[in-house]
Amino acid sequence: MSLVEVNGDGSLLEGYRAVVGDAPIRALESLARTLRDHRLVMVNSTAVGGGVAEILHRLVPLLRELGVPTTWEVMPGDERFYELTKKLHNALHGHGDALTTTELEHYLTVNRRAAERLQLDGDLVLIHDPQPVALAELRRQSSQKWVWRCHIDLERANPDALDMLVTRVAHYDAAIYSHAAFMPKIAPGYLVPPSIDPLSPKNIVLSDREIDETLAPFELPDSVPWVTQVSRYDRLKDPLGVLQAFRLARRRERAHLILAGGAAGDDPEGAEVTAEVLAAAKGHDDVSVLTLPPDAHRVINALQRRSTIVVQKSLREGFALTVAEALWKRRAVVASAVGGIPLQVLHERTGLLVRSVEGCAGQIVRLLRDPAMRRRLGAAGREHIRDNFLHPREARDYLTLFLALLHGIAAPR
Repeated sequence: MSLVEVNGDGSLLEGYRAVVGDAPIRALESLARTLRDHRLVMVNSTAVGGGVAEILHRLVPLLRELGVPTTWEVMPGDERFYELTKKLHNALHGHGDALTTTELEHYLTVNRRAAERLQLDGDLVLIHDPQPVALAELRRQSSQKWVWRCHIDLERANPDALDMLVTRVAHYDAAIYSHAAFMPKIAPGYLVPPSIDPLSPKNIVLSDREIDETLAPFELPDSVPWVTQVSRYDRLKDPLGVLQAFRLARRRERAHLILAGGAAGDDPEGAEVTAEVLAAAKGHDDVSVLTLPPDAHRVINALQRRSTIVVQKSLREGFALTVAEALWKRRAVVASAVGGIPLQVLHERTGLLVRSVEGCAGQIVRLLRDPAMRRRLGAAGREHIRDNFLHPREARDYLTLFLALLHGIAAPR
């Protein structure tokens, strides 16, 4: 089945009201009332693994609770398609070549099959990322409004790959990006950063006992500070660079490195990168490499809460939900100054930004030595996420844009 069944646990609106306050939720409810007669279809390429699927598992029930009829379709694809879209993903991040003519034809063939099978008859259709981007030109009806949502960093995209993308996105009414720097000159672009769910198992408050019980099977040391990166095993997340930075920091301070992650369902390189990380960490007693299933949300929550420092040393990054998760938990964060990360990590205010292995190592040492700084950055980081990067704000931004498109008016960019 391409249709993903999702259900909210209890009232999301009341839960969010307790977190962000009454005024933002009342404004969201008022906005949603204007769209209750319009059906919305979300489309992406995987139901599990990765930030997009994680967001949709909560955003779709939230929109339904608001009274906006919303469904979620997952694009079917074969093994070769996922290999090609991974290649395209890397090229759009500026790593590697664009698809060849033969590869592009297979990519478009899979999109044609999906256009025939998916239920895309909503008044509003929101397509996530490059995998299903060709659906608009293949299936769009004149009465519909189509929006393409880009979750990746296009700032240094391979020109040929970007040209292919621009050709597809030209068939949309609007495009949404996580950062202004990612916006090519195509369909009208709007800035809507992603968000996290404070009510999800990955972000709810856990007691010390719950954390201990959750992490007990992993036999992690409790006598030294933890430096942790939580990310799928992807070269653009640079887990080997994290290992290098930790080795440098370890010469100056005692700590234990935890690399925790898995692979998204549409990422065929995950197993290969995991093997590389395990080989690099072999023989190092101060490093733990955890391979987690897609539903290990409580484990990730416990890891982040128990960690002294959370690292996100990405080489390219659309946004990095793991950064928002760590900041929400008042963790001190060291992260690369790439993509959407600087929207979250305001240097020296909510975390520390770095641009090299050596810089990452230096900031890790700095935070290990300064607990007062860790507390200050953690407190400021939580407030920054609460004000800017929780699901009610993302839902509001989507509904504002949809309303503007339906009525032919310009939405705030």
